[in-house]
Order: sequence, then C-alpha cells, then structure tokens
Amino acid sequence: MDYVLPDKLNYCWQNQQITNEHLKSGFVGYKRMKGKSVNMLHRTSIYNFISATLTIFFVSTSNAMAYEEPEYKLIKSTDVYEIRHYEERLAVKTTQSKSQIGAFRRLFNYISGSNESSSKIAMTVPVIQSKDISGTSMIFFLPKIFTKQSAPLPDGDDVELITVKGGFYAITKYSGRSTDRNYIKHSTRLFEALRKDNILTIGDPVMATYNGPFTLPFMRRNEAMYRVNWK
Repeated sequence: MDYVLPDKLNYCWQNQQITNEHLKSGFVGYKRMKGKSVNMLHRTSIYNFISATLTIFFVSTSNAMAYEEPEYKLIKSTDVYEIRHYEERLAVKTTQSKSQIGAFRRLFNYISGSNESSSKIAMTVPVIQSKDISGTSMIFFLPKIFTKQSAPLPDGDDVELITVKGGFYAITKYSGRSTDRNYIKHSTRLFEALRKDNILTIGDPVMATYNGPFTLPFMRRNEAMYRVNWK
C-alpha cells in the first residue's frame, strides 16, 4: 500500500491547495473540446499536463527543504547503508489496526491544535512507520524546541507523547513510491548487508518517509532503518 495522505491534509506537506485534479488536467479537456481540432486538443492536453507537472515539481522541491528533521552524526557510510548516531527525541505516537490514514489524521490533528493547550506545532520529517501484531504505529517527531515539560499533552487516549531512544541506526535510502513492496525490498537488502558485515540488528525495521504524495516518485526520499548494536 502506498503512503497516501487524505486530500484535506496535503497542505501540511505542500502548503498549497493542489489536488489530484491537477494530475488529471492533461485529460479533462476532451469532453469540452469534443469535435474540435485533434491537434488543438493534443496541444492543450500536453500544455496542461506539463503545467501541472512543473507546478508539482517546484512546490515539492522548494517546500521539502523547509521541514525540520532530527540531527545525527554520520559514523560510517557504504554503498548500501549509513550508520548514524541519533540523540533521543521527543515525539507523538499512535497505533492503527487497519488504515494508515486514520493514524496520520490523529497525529496531524494533534499538531494542528487538538491537544490540551490547543497549540499548533510545526510539521517535521520524517514520518516513521512500523508494524507489529497490534497494527501500524506512526510517529511524528516534535520540533527540537520542545521538552517533556513544554510539549502539549494529547487530548485523547489514542495519541501518546513518547521519547524515541537515541543510539546507533543503520539506514538505507531509496526513492520511488513508499509502498510496502518497495520498503520490504530495501529493508531486506539492508538486513543482508548488515549481516554480511557482522552488524547485529536490534528489533524490527522501520520506514521513514520524508516527502508528501505530490513529490515526483524519482525525487522522493525514503529510508529503511534498523537500530544496531554498534561498538
């Protein structure tokens, strides 16, 4: 399943009202222009499609750099993976038994003001996802200005404030859609490379997503991560 955000939440990634209709704009002219010149229809369709694509391209690339992400120290780099050291970081977490959209919406509502102090909190990247027998867990990191004392408490039981442990993590980066198939392919490749290098993994892998749904697939930044025992 691709990591798809509901239309009403897209602006938290892009800060502009771009909908799926933009992607279809290269084809919507057919009914309106039926019976007119085929060449004109062709030119209009191409023009609309290119315009929509360029709009998405520039919005996605310009805004992607604006989001805060956890700082880390690079320990080692290979052709397949990096070893990074992260400090502990405050975050909010929720678990959804079925839909990823439900999990995202709860966390998005929290940073939009559905918390005990009605505070609005800036979006950060990456969005972290992991799976276990209870369902899919999703995590938003809080901006580093927050502490346990200053972070607003969630106003519901389905979102919790947590501290993500610091430590050493092995990460492999990949582009493309953030589907389960793509993630499993790269997390398996990461695990095999770590095993070959005698690096012990701790727990299950997690998926890190850095871009919104309107970033072109070849420009997306996705990561598969394992916590590792590094000495």
